[in-house]
Amino acid sequence: MACMLTPHLVRVGVLGQVGRFTPVTLAAFPRGTRVVCRTVRGLELGEVLAIEQAGGGGGQGRATDGELLRRMTVADELLAARLERRKDEAFTACQRLLSERRIAATLVDVEHLCDGQAVYFYFLGTPPAECEPVTNELARVYGVAARFEQFADALDLGCGPDCG
Repeated sequence: MACMLTPHLVRVGVLGQVGRFTPVTLAAFPRGTRVVCRTVRGLELGEVLAIEQAGGGGGQGRATDGELLRRMTVADELLAARLERRKDEAFTACQRLLSERRIAATLVDVEHLCDGQAVYFYFLGTPPAECEPVTNELARVYGVAARFEQFADALDLGCGPDCG
């Protein structure tokens, strides 16, 4: 299984977006390997789907979506488990604040980046403007940048050009 910095197709994020990631070392990661990637959003956990094959129409020479840093370590697995628990806490806290403030918005999911720099709150459709104070409060509670994302747009429009 030759690699030489050949881009890998990796599924990242709670929405399962597929991107092209170049390993930072001369390594090949087989399908199903859990990995840590650097994306435009920060450090994210992912799963390798495939290694791009030369001449396979996979877009050799195209820009990639980030770097494939390493195979997940035991410490990364422990962090992933902790983030999963925090995800449930953040989901409950956001729903509570929305209910207390009588904001009609459907929270679908929550995602913490593994570098602790951001937590994303995914809503069905466009969240109302009243959600901004909720975002600010949750950012203070979790000590990170809180961002709201629209889940419906990803369903309707896809994840963008060339996302796979």
